[in-house]
Parts: sequence; structure tokens; C-alpha cells
Amino acid sequence: MEHKQGSLKSTIAVSLTNYLDAGAIVAGASGLTLWQNYLGLSEGNLGWLNAISANCFGAALGAIIGGFLADRYGRKTVYTYNMLIYMLGVAVIMFSVSFPMLLLGFLITGISVGVGVPASWPSISENSEVNKRGRNIGISQFMWGVGPAIILILGMLLAPGKEGASAGVLFGFVRKVAALFLDADAGIARINVFSSRIIFASLFVVAFVAWLLQRRLNESKDWEDAKKAESKKEKQPGIFSSFGSLFTNKVNVRAILFLALIYITWNFVAGVMGFFQPHIFETAGGLSNAQANMLPAVQWLIIVGVTYFGFAMLVDRVSQRWLYFAGTSIAVLAWVILVFVGIKSLFALWMFTILWGIQGGISVQAFYALWASELFPAKYRAAAQGIMFFIVRGGAAIWGLVFVYIYGPNGEGFNLAAYLMIGLLLIALIVGTVWTPKTQGKTLQQITKERYGDGI
Repeated sequence: MEHKQGSLKSTIAVSLTNYLDAGAIVAGASGLTLWQNYLGLSEGNLGWLNAISANCFGAALGAIIGGFLADRYGRKTVYTYNMLIYMLGVAVIMFSVSFPMLLLGFLITGISVGVGVPASWPSISENSEVNKRGRNIGISQFMWGVGPAIILILGMLLAPGKEGASAGVLFGFVRKVAALFLDADAGIARINVFSSRIIFASLFVVAFVAWLLQRRLNESKDWEDAKKAESKKEKQPGIFSSFGSLFTNKVNVRAILFLALIYITWNFVAGVMGFFQPHIFETAGGLSNAQANMLPAVQWLIIVGVTYFGFAMLVDRVSQRWLYFAGTSIAVLAWVILVFVGIKSLFALWMFTILWGIQGGISVQAFYALWASELFPAKYRAAAQGIMFFIVRGGAAIWGLVFVYIYGPNGEGFNLAAYLMIGLLLIALIVGTVWTPKTQGKTLQQITKERYGDGI
């Protein structure tokens, strides 16, 4: 029986985790070239920043930890105290003066992002009414779009000029802030990187607000019920029992394989664009830093609108199979245009921006977040998400290191990389469309009983 009412308030509070997740990725991407110039980083250094960040391995490691903690100690416990770790990581980045320090900040922030995901998505589903579960997941994805949109707009406004291109209208503010910390004869690269420091400072403020809101929320009743049921058993489950159960049940294994496959193939592409898109637009596309931030900013505004009107408002009402097919097909089309028209074409860049924004609103991640919260019982729902998130972001870390060498210092290998992106998206399109779960319109308890019977 569904017992949730007024789930919107808690959804918004928990969804700030998504804002901070995507915000951390895009904040790093927005200032990547600035940090490269300031610290003299190589493409390999950039690959490592991506690999251990919120985009990849840092989040993967955190997800395993967060999945265990969320099932063992509760959803609220995790996403409340985890915000303090996030603030620490962002603060380290803000004050970085060397590559190891910057790397450490990216790692801490990435781990925090990973810890929060297995707690936040199950919490949203468990506190949702049956006919609003997709909507609430959509709202969390909406916040995942709002974060990058705001960060990229800030990046555009604060951006330094490049080769005759005008600087952002707020770059004068960047100079004033830099003057508080630097000598009068400081080099231009040391000044320019303060635009990125300010952007990370904005994430610190949002994380503090999220910490204040999330610590006041109630615990998930589904989790509390699952813990009560376990306490009645004569033999209490061991500390890692949820992980063991996941891999000894065929129903679980099939769900993990399905979800991990659609998410990892899509995330390989989305992860690269989330972290490297402005860098790609600058190097392969020949845009200035301000222009390279402007196009993704427009893209994220499209994502925000489509997430709300194209996913949140529709996913509980229309066929999820065909909605998934439509969104993923648009993703493939976006890359086909970028490859065959050419990345140096302004028309192709704008078409990619628009189409990639539309698919981002009806993205594989949105469906993954919904289905992953539906296909597993409450007692190890977070652990399952933690394992899958570890697989996906860990794989993305390796792919990110490979990508920078395929791509090259100035984008010489862009076409080869783009063909690989199209292939990955086709896999996500086919697998997700053919094996769409039949969970729409059912309670979480009903789904669990249909899949596992009464013995769970």
C-alpha cells in the first residue's frame, strides 16, 4: 500500500544532490582549459582529473561506500553528513595551487557525489506516490540540469577573453577577487583561473544550503519497514549481506546487467561531454572559452525545459518504452550530424547543442534512476545502485583516460572518437527499448512481490 503524501518537498531537498553532482562535473569542465594554462597540465593530466572526479572513479568508489551505508544506516544519515565531505572537496579545489592539490579536491568531491547517489534516488522513489514516482525522479533530473545550466552561464559571464574575443561581462569581478590574493604583477593565467575558483565557491554555498535542508527530512518508511522485518528474523544479516544477496539471486543479476549496460554505454558518451565538451569545442571546434561555455549553457537550458515538460510531466502517463526510444534516438542523431557535417561547422555545433539538449531531458540516466529504484527490494535497493554506479563510473574513468589519447592534444582524433560514441549510443538504444521493464503504474511493494514473491 502506498502511504506517501507531500513527496514534492522532500524530493526537492534531496534533488539538490543531483544539482551538486552535475554541477561539480561541469564546473571542472568549464574551467578545464584555465587550470591547464595555470598549472601547465598535459592532456594526460586532464585525463586523470576526469578519471578521479565526480564524473568517474571518485564517484564510483563513493557509490560502493554509499550503497552499503544507505542500506545499513538509512538514506537520511548518508545524504545529510555527506554534504560536509562535498564542501571539503570543493574547498580544496577552490584554493588549489598545484596539480596534486587539484587532483585531491576532485577526488574528495567525486567520492562525495558517489556516496550521495545510492541514497538519494531510492529515497525519492520510496517517498513518492505511485502515480508520481516518475515525476519526482524527473524533478531530481531537472535539478541535474539546473546545476550545469547555472554553472555554464557563470562560466560564460566570468570567462576571460581569448585571441581577440571579448571577456565575459563579469570578468572585471574576477580581476578584483584575484587582486585580493595575488601580487600586482601576477601572470594572466593565475588571474584567469579565479573565474573557476569563484564557480566552485558557488557550489560550496549550495552544498551548505542542501546540508541545512536535508538534515531536517524524515527517514524513508520503506527502509524503516525493511529494517523492522530483518530485526524479526532469528539470524540477523551480516554487515555485507546486501552485497552477497545481490549476486546470488538471478532476478537481481538480470536487473543489474540490464541497467548497467544501458547506463554505462550512454554514460561513456555523456560523461565525456559533461567533462570535456567546452575543451572539445575550444580545441577541435576552434571556439573561445566564452563561446565554448555559451553553447553548453544553452544546451543545459534546453535539458532543464525538456526534463520537466518532456520527462517529468509525461513519464507516468505515456509508454515508457517509446519515450525512451525517442530520447535515445535523438542522441544518436546529434552525433551523426556532428560527424558528417563537421565539428568546425557552426551549424553542426548548434544542431548538436539543441539535439543533445533534447536527449538530455529524456535521457537514459533519467530512466536508469527510475528503473533502478523500482527493480530491487528496499533492503538492498541502495546497495544495488551503489554497485551499478561503481561499474558505470569506474568504467567511465578508464574510458576517459583512453578518450584523451584517441582525441589528441588538438582534437586530431575527434572523428574516430565520435564514431565510437555513436556505437555506444546504439547499444543503449536497442537494449533499453527491447527490454523496457513493466513497472509503470505499480507500487514498489507490488513490483517487489511480482519479481521476488513473498520470500524476500
